[in-house]
Amino acid sequence: MNWLGRLFPKAPDLTPQQAGRLARWQALPSPRLDQPVSASRYVVVDVESSGLDTARDHLIAIGAVAVTHGRIQLDDSIEIVLQQTQASARDNILIHGIGGTIQREGTPPADALLTFLEYLGKDPLIAFHVAFDQSMINRALKTFLGIKFEHAWADLAHVAPALHPRIARHTRALDDWMGVFGIGNYARHNALADAMATAELFLALQPLLAFQGVTNFRDMRTLAQNWQRQSQPV
Repeated sequence: MNWLGRLFPKAPDLTPQQAGRLARWQALPSPRLDQPVSASRYVVVDVESSGLDTARDHLIAIGAVAVTHGRIQLDDSIEIVLQQTQASARDNILIHGIGGTIQREGTPPADALLTFLEYLGKDPLIAFHVAFDQSMINRALKTFLGIKFEHAWADLAHVAPALHPRIARHTRALDDWMGVFGIGNYARHNALADAMATAELFLALQPLLAFQGVTNFRDMRTLAQNWQRQSQPV
């Protein structure tokens, strides 16, 4: 591919049905981010990929669970595997457990991503270490649906240490915070299981968030952004 092709990639060829599904999602109204947790639906998300290079590796799976009115909704969750033309490397499969056959027989990417968008609606997203999940989802949506995904995210990897600064230096990974709050995980590195653990962490942080007057998504995101700026090396 020449440099013009990289700058201006060809738009994906969606079927009329796919284009209609996408248009209906795009027409949905965005929620207010200043609504209290008790009146909101948030979607906690995690992804699995073929590697850690957000520019080259591929999105393999998305797992998500909703937190509605301050409660995890087990019946409002999704786990979907995107069909891969070539399965990821064996070492990668050993991490997430999604075998080659499952990858090759997954849902075609455009349909998988449309299903995710329909599940999400326009509700805010929560993740742990947002940058990776966001980059993988954004690139897949651009590649397979031709859209720029501009969505509200909050990063618990910055919310948690902002609330517990004394242990922040030694408590950085999701596993660390799960240990602090005694959160279990039935299948670590499974997208839905990790999303569920992240949702439990979110609920575990709620009492201290409320104590500090952080009762809505907008303020939680601001708290995370402020901590991120403060913790960056000078």
